[in-house]
Amino acid sequence: MHELDAHLGGRRPFGLGYWPMADDDPGVAVQRESIRLVSPDGALVRGVLWTPPSGTPWKTAVILSHPRGDFSVHYACPLLAAAGYAVLGFGTRYMNNDIDCLHEQCIVDVQTAHDEMRRRGADAVVLLGNSGGGSLMALAQAQLGIGDGWIGIAAHPGEGVFMLQVIDPSVADENDPFATVPELDMYEPDNGWRPWPEPCTYDPAWLARYRAAQVDRVARIDAIAKASIAESVDAGQRVRGLDKAGDVAAWREQRRRAVFTQYLTIYRTLADPAYLDLSIDADERPMGSLFAFPDPFEANYGRGGLARTMTARGWLSTWSGLSSHAKLADTMPRVTVPTILVHPTADTEIRMRQAKEIVDSAGAADTTYVELAGAPHYLEGHRREALAIVADWLGARFA
Repeated sequence: MHELDAHLGGRRPFGLGYWPMADDDPGVAVQRESIRLVSPDGALVRGVLWTPPSGTPWKTAVILSHPRGDFSVHYACPLLAAAGYAVLGFGTRYMNNDIDCLHEQCIVDVQTAHDEMRRRGADAVVLLGNSGGGSLMALAQAQLGIGDGWIGIAAHPGEGVFMLQVIDPSVADENDPFATVPELDMYEPDNGWRPWPEPCTYDPAWLARYRAAQVDRVARIDAIAKASIAESVDAGQRVRGLDKAGDVAAWREQRRRAVFTQYLTIYRTLADPAYLDLSIDADERPMGSLFAFPDPFEANYGRGGLARTMTARGWLSTWSGLSSHAKLADTMPRVTVPTILVHPTADTEIRMRQAKEIVDSAGAADTTYVELAGAPHYLEGHRREALAIVADWLGARFA
């Protein structure tokens, strides 16, 4: 039995005795410390450092984050701390603010957290990426060379790659949320849709056209974003050639164009036919989406979905599957440290095929792939099992 399993046998209270889920309770008095760091470029990085019970030494640190999520209280933190590891869960400078999220800046924050754990005496620092944090941590390892190991838990192929499979390609006009090309609408009865909770059936040939149209829509949004950025850059070059004192009106006009930031409103981003047709990339997932309540049709037009409002550069860096550098197909070949991916087979957002591709593309000689049968994206009911697997994997490779 691993140390984690032994620790988790009891139901002893910790702190206020409250945990969002029973699975999160470490069962022992792990320690917590509020952390505030400043990155080299002046950004604030905040989190919580979880360490084993008082008097228990640690030598290996695990750091985890997400481009916009607060991972300071992630379920992995107390469970891995109970197993004997220091765990720093933190939020990047874009925590709870996806609008201008730049992955190229997020990895600076990851470097900051990594260096802090080295400063505190860690012999090894392992990067843990959960969900959208997987592509963030892989980008950090690939571009900065930090981290002695890479852990993925329900990690998808990249936020932009994810957007490619969920964006609605039937949008006919980016300025009109209701403008629709019926032949490309997965919520059109003639294409196989049936009202919730009836299952839907989509023809494979139609699905192939649908996937191609999703790429086309992302390319169109990319073109809008790139044109806006190019205009700002050109204006910046023009303003440098102007005499502010001699022609203040012309200087003012080019100056405001140079600093201008276009905001994109991206409607209908919850339209993956696999949500309603379970024969597509069949696995153990239920019908529906993680972001739907419960019907993806309503969320596609309502408040659900992702990337609804983005700056041009934020879209290109984070949510464009064509332009973002944070895609695991590109970064995993450069992740050469020991690698493990734990995939929940009932995840509504990540297909088993994609999870296997992530591991298969890794540049590491030491790779491990584990499936959690029947587990959903957030691992409810499977968290102890998942973190016991991770703790065993860590214990076999690090102090």
